[in-house]
Amino acid sequence: MEEKRLVRVTIDGVERTYPRGTPYRAVAADVQDRVPYDILLVNRDGKLCELHKVLDRDCSIKMVTAQDKPGIQTYERSAVFLMLKAFYDVAGRENVEHISVEYSLSSALFVLANGNFTLDRSLLARVEARMRELSAQALPIEKRSVNIDDAIELFQRERLVHKAQLLSFRINSHVNVYSLDGFVNYFYGYMVPDTGYIRCFALELFENGFVLRLPTQKNPGQLGDFNPSRKVFQELYQSTLRTQALNASNVAELNAIISRGGATPLILTHEAMMEKKIGDIAAEIAGRKGVRFVMIAGPSSSGKTTFSHRLSTQLRACGLRPHAVATDNYFKNREDTPRDENGNYDFEGLGAMDVEQFNADMSRLLLGETVEIPTFNFKKGAREYNGNFLTLEDGDVLVIEGIHCLNNAFTYALPQDSMYKIYISCLTTLNIDDHNRIPTTDVRLLRRIERDARTRGYSAQATIKMWPSVRRGEEQNIFPFQDSADMIFNSALIYETALLKSYVQPLLFGVPQDSEEYIEAKRLLKFLNYFLPIPADNVPKTSLMREFIGGGCYHV
Repeated sequence: MEEKRLVRVTIDGVERTYPRGTPYRAVAADVQDRVPYDILLVNRDGKLCELHKVLDRDCSIKMVTAQDKPGIQTYERSAVFLMLKAFYDVAGRENVEHISVEYSLSSALFVLANGNFTLDRSLLARVEARMRELSAQALPIEKRSVNIDDAIELFQRERLVHKAQLLSFRINSHVNVYSLDGFVNYFYGYMVPDTGYIRCFALELFENGFVLRLPTQKNPGQLGDFNPSRKVFQELYQSTLRTQALNASNVAELNAIISRGGATPLILTHEAMMEKKIGDIAAEIAGRKGVRFVMIAGPSSSGKTTFSHRLSTQLRACGLRPHAVATDNYFKNREDTPRDENGNYDFEGLGAMDVEQFNADMSRLLLGETVEIPTFNFKKGAREYNGNFLTLEDGDVLVIEGIHCLNNAFTYALPQDSMYKIYISCLTTLNIDDHNRIPTTDVRLLRRIERDARTRGYSAQATIKMWPSVRRGEEQNIFPFQDSADMIFNSALIYETALLKSYVQPLLFGVPQDSEEYIEAKRLLKFLNYFLPIPADNVPKTSLMREFIGGGCYHV
């Protein structure tokens, strides 16, 4: 009888036995001394479980810390909950009109707060002190299932109207809510079991709000550096104002528009706003008479190719003659390509580019000489010359796209006033609700999953598997140079996740449950469940989204 009440748990290849009903937190405590950072969740046979859950079967367990993506997301979410509780305690619940967690900004979250209080250093110091007081008390963060109608009534009563509106579009009969010392909230994702786990944070005034500084996945034990890109922040802020003007600043508002049949006007309005922005950029380039090189860089799945085509169209409308040049054609021959620490070819580093040849060709073009532009044969891994001659005459501009285009080391020989640099990225400002933000990387990943499946035949599993490597390349080769751009262009479209849902959902369901990528696929599926879908029928053929879903008029 005794044996039947025990379950076998395998941790790092070692089998242990525990009484059925033992909390995962107790299991984690047994191995915490062998793990460098706090265990925040457990991975039980491919399923994430919070630490308050209990053992109910034989299983294998992996410990999840903030060095793992689900762990750092859990820490961030829990820190937001703690910050909100402390803010309401200090300012007074009756004095707070609105607190919204807007977007990530250099290892921090930008927060706006409005109400009957003065947002200054004194207030933030008291809020941070309250956070540390609550952390020291190790207060439990409790989770319970609530009837969805009761949850809607609760959040309406608490004046969290967007949460109530969001839940009105859920088809589930119940929803999980979290409570902390009487403060109840709804969050998308997992939480730590108590406030004692949340120790690394800081609050700091920034622009017209403040930031909640947090640790990084690479080093969860200390705060990440806070060196925000002012240009990116300004573009995010302006984008927020634009989405507010469309009455679609969060998923609840977007769903309301879709449910009322307003998807098409929203699509066309946002596309028109984007086209105007591209036209303004073209006009600015045309107004700078010395510009001969338009340099475009941005992270993966930002829509660089379609943007380049649309910008070229607008440049023609301004009387210029654009010519496309892909920096990929200046890759070094395969035998000269450097390798990374694992012995694989490093195609993303600057060392993979023939920087000298690129600068020599561009300099000659600037002098009015005729240059034969190479073509890189990716099958042979070699640069070829096929008679593609080019001469820059009055009114000619080169539209050059590549990950190194903002790096002065890549264009060292070109005069600064001959270049107009554009940083493009999908900087989504749409959030699930006021306290649950949508990472911009999630939207780019959804774009990439659909495009990879459509154009390369890759599975969602394959794309998710390579995504961390893609992100590391961006951190090294793109993000450090974004402030050198003359213009930041936000390629995010307010409606795109609702559009992508029907395309990406089936692909995510195809990720095997026994694969390492399943947890991320499941998280994305849960995220997509918040959106009402919209069809692609009225998405213009020139839209950036056509680069990912197909059916566009450009060859991309």
